[in-house]
Amino acid sequence: MILQNQIWLITLSGMGLVALGFLYVISQARKPADATQYKKAHRAFDVLRRWLFVALLVLGLGITYKTLWHFPIAQQHASLQAAQVVKVVAHQWRWELSETQIKAGVPIEFRVTSADVNHGFAIYDPDNHIVVQTQAMPGFENKILHTFKQPGTYQILCLEYCGLAHHGMISKFEVLASKEGGA
Repeated sequence: MILQNQIWLITLSGMGLVALGFLYVISQARKPADATQYKKAHRAFDVLRRWLFVALLVLGLGITYKTLWHFPIAQQHASLQAAQVVKVVAHQWRWELSETQIKAGVPIEFRVTSADVNHGFAIYDPDNHIVVQTQAMPGFENKILHTFKQPGTYQILCLEYCGLAHHGMISKFEVLASKEGGA
């Protein structure tokens, strides 16, 4: 079963349980209160409330762990141990790349910054599908770690409006096939 469908079923089950709880409370609302029954019900409610809190906490931590297990953002303050480092500086309205030829099949680290305003750094593959993106900001360096599998000509486009010539802010680089015959 698809994960999204499983989550939908869990959500519907939770909503059903909450609705049943409301119906139970409504059905009990007309009964006269007895002091001993009130204390007993209050203790049972406290126990139920604590167990529900613990269950929701465990469920929340489990979902968080499962969804963030493979955190997609590279470490920003450590060396990424890449085979090749490409420094990228955004200018109005051009990209400055330290390398224009990249090897396929090996990790490449892009260090992206801006010399003037915010830019959106995006790499598109030869089929014009976005591969990876980050922000280029003045005074800050974002790192991206990516391994290109397909050789060809890749484009860099700006995804954030940066001025009048934003539409022309395009650069290209080549991803070369590895010499080992792979990728």
